Amino acid sequence: MPNRRAYLIMVALLSGCQTGDDALTTSPTPVAVTGLAASAIAGDMASRLAEQIGPAGATTTIEMEKDTSEFATALEAALKGWGYTVVTDGKVAKDVKPVELAYAIEGFDGQVLVQVSTPSLALSRAYMPTAAGAVPASPLSIMQRN
Repeated sequence: MPNRRAYLIMVALLSGCQTGDDALTTSPTPVAVTGLAASAIAGDMASRLAEQIGPAGATTTIEMEKDTSEFATALEAALKGWGYTVVTDGKVAKDVKPVELAYAIEGFDGQVLVQVSTPSLALSRAYMPTAAGAVPASPLSIMQRN
């Protein structure tokens, strides 16, 4: 009888661990942000990044990987508009310590989730693309790393 109780308890506990066939997928949906939406999102994320890392100075250099997508081009232009020096070819002077910048874009339910990150900071926000560009669909998420 004690073995039967232990068996029933174990079955009851393990039954809560099962998932159905309609589980969430974990693979990101690649999305191409183009045109006015790319410019609007890049402009907003660049301004939010500038708020967090401080104003551009003579020694503030941001290093990005070379990318020819419209979003990458718009982000680079927006950062330059804020006064930052942007390097995409990896050629940085010896006395300059660039801020490494990475970004990710994923689609979900008609929205676009964008993350811009440095080694010490990650900014994320969801946007709703529109005919006139894009509008924020969520508050800005700020994660500071030590």
